[in-house]
Amino acid sequence: MMFSNLTDFPIGLKGIAKLSDKGVKIVDADRFRDEVIDELCWSAVFARHEAVRDTARWIIWEAANELGAPAASIQDLYTARGQNKYQSVCVPAVNLRGQTYETARAMFRACEELNAGPFIFEIAKSEMGYCEQRPAEFVTGVLAGAIKEGYEGPVYIQGDHFQVNLKKYNEDPVKEMAGVKDLIEEALAAGYYNIDIDTSTLVDLDRKTIKEQQELNYSLGAELTAHIRKLQPEGIMVSVGGEIGEVGGKNSNAEELEAYVDGYNETLAKLAPGATGLSKVSVQTGTSHGGVPLPDGSVAEVNLDFGVLEDLATVCRDKYGISGTVQHGASTLPDEAFHRFKEAQAAEVHLATGFQNIVMDHPIFPDSLKERMYGWLAINTAKERKVGQTDEQFFYKTRKKAWGAFKQETWELEETQMSTIMRELQSKFIFLFDQLGLKDSKHLIKEFTKTVKIKHEIPSIFAQLLSNPQAFGMQHGAAEDEPGAD
Repeated sequence: MMFSNLTDFPIGLKGIAKLSDKGVKIVDADRFRDEVIDELCWSAVFARHEAVRDTARWIIWEAANELGAPAASIQDLYTARGQNKYQSVCVPAVNLRGQTYETARAMFRACEELNAGPFIFEIAKSEMGYCEQRPAEFVTGVLAGAIKEGYEGPVYIQGDHFQVNLKKYNEDPVKEMAGVKDLIEEALAAGYYNIDIDTSTLVDLDRKTIKEQQELNYSLGAELTAHIRKLQPEGIMVSVGGEIGEVGGKNSNAEELEAYVDGYNETLAKLAPGATGLSKVSVQTGTSHGGVPLPDGSVAEVNLDFGVLEDLATVCRDKYGISGTVQHGASTLPDEAFHRFKEAQAAEVHLATGFQNIVMDHPIFPDSLKERMYGWLAINTAKERKVGQTDEQFFYKTRKKAWGAFKQETWELEETQMSTIMRELQSKFIFLFDQLGLKDSKHLIKEFTKTVKIKHEIPSIFAQLLSNPQAFGMQHGAAEDEPGAD
């Protein structure tokens, strides 16, 4: 490993990047991409010492700013969509559960081939846990992928399903809300400038009126939005999404949408007068997360109502100036369905399990590794097994939870295995993104996204090293990293 100690950074980056407490100055971009970014990203995730991980993450963040690939909010582009300044582009938001660096690279390559504009990298609150990817680590992997592929433009990174748990909220509402607020603070500090709030778990269909049913959903959604607005970095308007129907539940309708948005707007105006509200709304149209596995392990056909998606998207734009609707749980739909999202004028579609299936079911994915993953799942997720489930159904539903326990092993597949799998992922990205209307859409982000380079504070111990290298057993010149030094 090139970067295992703090002293390795100024030595390993000499002549490539100049490091100071003011930031990172790239001296040789080609060498940075070709010689050090792989190792920097690995250290940012797997280095034994926290200070080394933090320093690698700081370098990558600052380098992404320097090389023209900063983390960004999609808010302005979605505002333009709400004003009908563009149409028939449905933004893909892809959950990266594992192999984040390599998968991000494959996405950047696919979008470069398509000359694509808006695309989002995301991870859900629940996935952060079982995939063992906290916000700072996830952001680093995505930005490192952008650097490696020479991507220039805004990088949209999103927190998906920042969810309030119904059971925990009923037990202790203050504690549950505090936990979500803490996560928002962590995510914003890391560079998540797009956050999807999910308080739809609190919708109570047993209450008499639709407004009463949505009351907790919209009031707590507005409270979390006010918290985001208070903490968002100067110059960044974080894109905030809401949700009116839990995925897998009953299909949404216009009355629910209007009750939610009206109540949300009224509450937000009281909590944070003048604050910007929602950029999009997730609705339920008949899908479920990951699809429904049949006894043989195949996935049941989904009866998705595109009419709901289109009708509610129209209400979003015409009545509220919101970009439109968001579709969850779509990645396992048949290929021939994807063109319909842009035709329904959906603003965004979330994709996850279908890409996981490509990786884990690929013939070149090591059988021995999958067997160990399934063995781990049989023990550690045994309580999730439902009566009558076949092994195929059980492992299909739970295998996403093996990513964290086997993070390093899946990250370090043999080069031929990784490149083969990533080529197939890249091909799938190209096909689906083209179906969603992304081909030749890059002009949209140039027209509607303003990038702001947010500085991150240098880790204090690394700042001490740069200012006093002798105290760390280094010669002073080794830490100065003068351009052109050998």
